[in-house]
Amino acid sequence: MSRAFDAIIIGAGQAGPPLAARLTAAGRTVALVERKLFGGTCVNTGCMPTKTLVASAYAAHLARRAADFGVVLEGPVGIDMKRIKARADAVVHKARGGVEKMLRTMQGCTVFEGAARFKSATEVRVGEDLLRAPQIFINVGGRAAVPDMPGVHDVPFLTNGSMLALETLPRHLVVVGGSYIGLEFAQMYHRFGSVVTIVEKGPRLIAREDEDVSAAVREILEAEGIIVRTGAECISFKPHAEGVSVGVDCTDGAPREIGSHALLAVGRTPNTGDLGLEAAGVKLDARGYIPVDDQLQTNVPGIYALGDCNGRGAFTHTAYNDYEIVAANLLDGDDRKVSDRIPGYALYIDPPLGRVGMSETEARRSGRPLLIATRPMTRVGRAVEKGETQGFMKAIVDAETHQILGASILGTSGDEAIHGIVDLMSAKAPYTVLTRSVPIHPTVSELLPTLFGDLKPAS
Repeated sequence: MSRAFDAIIIGAGQAGPPLAARLTAAGRTVALVERKLFGGTCVNTGCMPTKTLVASAYAAHLARRAADFGVVLEGPVGIDMKRIKARADAVVHKARGGVEKMLRTMQGCTVFEGAARFKSATEVRVGEDLLRAPQIFINVGGRAAVPDMPGVHDVPFLTNGSMLALETLPRHLVVVGGSYIGLEFAQMYHRFGSVVTIVEKGPRLIAREDEDVSAAVREILEAEGIIVRTGAECISFKPHAEGVSVGVDCTDGAPREIGSHALLAVGRTPNTGDLGLEAAGVKLDARGYIPVDDQLQTNVPGIYALGDCNGRGAFTHTAYNDYEIVAANLLDGDDRKVSDRIPGYALYIDPPLGRVGMSETEARRSGRPLLIATRPMTRVGRAVEKGETQGFMKAIVDAETHQILGASILGTSGDEAIHGIVDLMSAKAPYTVLTRSVPIHPTVSELLPTLFGDLKPAS
């Protein structure tokens, strides 16, 4: 059956549903195609389930520290993985159900379940239905990458998605990959009670961050008892009677790590391979991402790519901002651009890392004259009161323009406190505006004016 619409949206992730709502509210008919789970990565295998697990892990960690706060608990802290998983599942099911209900009851929106495949620049087939529209929006997201490492297909490895199905606690979890996803799972499962080893190919964890941030994160994890193996240049896998044998080639330590479970957390890959994009003339880059312009349009007029699949952001908030940019340009007569977006994100270990803008390394590489300030969390009253003084704050400013170039807050509430800097950078205001503000005491954010007041020329 051939059916005509004003727009086709492929994927019900973070950008697709709100775009459908805006388009239908403007009187346009929309076909929304979803082949598996409504809500995309964030709802199903990303932010919502993992941060629910992080919260459970934090509760266990805090319970073990009860005596530090003068609280007496009888007996050791126990973990019920089935109840922990059920709690995460409930959060996911509620969010997923809400997205699906919204779409199915949206006037002007028709939902199609199945795999979408382009037949031309204006046609998409879903099962027996051939959908036609002058505008098509691709919002297909990504999945865990599985590099062709020696022996990887000979062992029962896990990814961030299949980890969520576990109802039992791994005896020894070997996490391959020392970046954001891997570190979050490493800490949460160690706090649940697993022995955890992180195996990272590079010389340090979270390589995109400054060396001082990377070193501090490693110190936090190792202080809890997590084993970190960096410089693992030749990672390989073999079956083992106890689970999985992971080969490493580090400068020190045992040549192999024997784990009951192995988690691959070595990056993401876009879900673009089976869309038939060649039939529409849409180009892909070497990694399978869809290149887009500043308004998120592909090389084919009328076809847009939003979210993880366009390579312009790998976060829920950047996917949602993609929707905002497209809606503003197409419906509001606005002129919004991806290049105007200030990059910000967080690493949700405990304490979290909040990041915005350039790292110090990037700023120095730019050749600008810089002002830099750092402050340890041991000198933040709220952190001291909470007994959570690990980490530090860092700010980088252009010495000539006084514009904030970037900041890192590794410490309690760092993921929230960073927004004071995000907002100021978005407003393009000089850092001096922040130094004259009067923040609330006692908070982590109250130290931001002090931090920026301590700026000194970079050496």
